[in-house]
Amino acid sequence: MSRMTVNDRPLEFEMDPQTPLLWALRDAANLTGTKYGCGNGDCGACMVLIDGAALRSCLVTIGEAEGRFITTIEGLSRDRSHPVQQALVAEQAIQCGFCTPGIAIAAAALLRSNPNPSEAEIKAAIPNLCRCGVYPRLVRAIQRAGRVARRLETISAAPAPGIRAEDAAREVPAIRSLAPREAE
Repeated sequence: MSRMTVNDRPLEFEMDPQTPLLWALRDAANLTGTKYGCGNGDCGACMVLIDGAALRSCLVTIGEAEGRFITTIEGLSRDRSHPVQQALVAEQAIQCGFCTPGIAIAAAALLRSNPNPSEAEIKAAIPNLCRCGVYPRLVRAIQRAGRVARRLETISAAPAPGIRAEDAAREVPAIRSLAPREAE
């Protein structure tokens, strides 16, 4: 059993410790925003924050994630109010959306360490592949998110998601919450 904190919620995965974190998040925790793209760390679709660092969850086992703090796209902000999420929508830097969660996670990690990145710094820090080729808009979106984070600009909120992660993951057999269950 591997214990970790996922999106500020202590969890224990009753799975083989060699299971990639990607599959524990998607299949056991029902956090499907983390995407399976290539399975070998090339595309970045499965990017999550592990102790604040953007890492590819297909390359990290749940045994290696033991005791660590994991943030998925669902945990970045429950209401899509994170500056990166807002700027990606505002700059129309989302096409098919498959790569978007991994890009948002990588961008959030970049802006946490550098709230005013240059175009070159963004290109170096965002290793994600996008099939639709939104790269110019992506650079603008990340720079705009940096301005929002520095309180130099505001963006109108995106619509709230249709379902809460807690509701979607209520009865998943391979996962057990270590936190007291809320009244239903």
